Amino acid sequence: MIQLRPIIFVVGLMLCTIAAAMVLPAVVDVADRHDDWKIFFGAAVLTFFVGGLMVLVAYDDEPVQLGIREGFLLTTVAWLALTAAAAVPFKLLGLSYADSFFEAMSGITTTGATVLVGLDKLPRGVLFWRALLQGLGGLGIIVMAILMLPFLRVGGMQLFQTENSDKSEKIMPRAFELTLSIAGVYVALMFACSVVYVVLGMTFFDAICHALTTVSTAGFSTHDESFGFFRSPSLEWACVFFMILGALPFVVFIKAIHGDRMAIWRDSQVQGFLSFVVVVSFTLAAWLILTREIAAGEAVRVAIFSVVSIVTTTGFAVEDYTAWGTFSIGLFFLLKFVGGCSGSTTGGIKIYRLQVAGMLARSHFLHLISPNRVVTLMYNKRRLPDDVPFSVVAFLAIYLATVGIFTVLLASLDLDLVTSLTASAQAVGNVGPGLGHLVGPTGNYSTLPNGAKWILSFAMLLGRLELFTVLVLFRIEFWRS
Repeated sequence: MIQLRPIIFVVGLMLCTIAAAMVLPAVVDVADRHDDWKIFFGAAVLTFFVGGLMVLVAYDDEPVQLGIREGFLLTTVAWLALTAAAAVPFKLLGLSYADSFFEAMSGITTTGATVLVGLDKLPRGVLFWRALLQGLGGLGIIVMAILMLPFLRVGGMQLFQTENSDKSEKIMPRAFELTLSIAGVYVALMFACSVVYVVLGMTFFDAICHALTTVSTAGFSTHDESFGFFRSPSLEWACVFFMILGALPFVVFIKAIHGDRMAIWRDSQVQGFLSFVVVVSFTLAAWLILTREIAAGEAVRVAIFSVVSIVTTTGFAVEDYTAWGTFSIGLFFLLKFVGGCSGSTTGGIKIYRLQVAGMLARSHFLHLISPNRVVTLMYNKRRLPDDVPFSVVAFLAIYLATVGIFTVLLASLDLDLVTSLTASAQAVGNVGPGLGHLVGPTGNYSTLPNGAKWILSFAMLLGRLELFTVLVLFRIEFWRS
């Protein structure tokens, strides 16, 4: 039987924490002498009251055992509750609840799709709240949850495995120590990113907001032109660097800190990710030079920025890549499925699954040529567990089927096929921009019907939770028991 008390208790603590976070944009508005501070402060009080009430109702001195089912349910309920709370300031600012929930879900799942227009004229408190949501959503929410689980005197690794379904290598003996290390790396990267941005010419406010959304590979900007607003090659290269760092598995950074300096370069996933980015970027750059008569230096820069932005599911834009021709459109559609490394802040299918799928295809081909040949699947110089190939194939099948289902749902609202398909792909992959005039790099989701916004909000949630993988890896235990 599922124990609801610990779930209510932890969700209550998380609501109290996000209520405290609402005070920060209120402080920004106070500094700007803008009346919106009252909205953020009121939302903080309301959220803290609800969260505090949940904590008081569910508190118990008796220790509990948190199992897979509780971890599964806690992860889902936490994301829904936090999104509902994060949407309150947007609602009080005048957005419809559909728009408010969509914006909050896009922020906290680090998707980066937005219904807001005229960002350059919005109060800074709103802009900072959007960036802060993405900073929390990158790794902050899971870190927050695992840090709170010791209050129940149970470990937090169940939740870590539920959200990061690849079961990343546990290199430390305790989940709490792993959490602190991940949080430390995450905050250090954000601090370094903001410093670099300031040095290269951003204002302090823009640097903080864009650091929060760069390292979290999320993509919200403070300007309608996204990253292209700055017109600075040096800032674009810096952004590329930190997007790549955010897309690498955080566990390799922890290994490097603890003395294994070559851990990053030995990791098969990192090698595959970097190789893929380089090959695709220079292929696109060559195509731009040959067909669009763009100078070589500029072609390389915009190609690398655009490819890295989409592959890492960040979604920043410096150019409208849909204006580069049909080759570019087809390429970027496929890139929306790729994703970064597992154990990072990115969405998408993830590089390691694609690598395992390639190994399975090669193994099957070799078996067809030589039926008696035994092929051992190795990854990172270790034999793959027997259940991994099945899990990867099942994930790919369910992932693509899910994109297809959401495409049909959106098409039922009279949206065209390009909008329906690419909006579904970007939402499940937590990418941000789709293709077409409605949801492309120059489009805006505010023009979609409310039904489409609710559908895409649910798709973003599924993508962030990697719900399909959870069902596969745990053999659908939640529903069978």
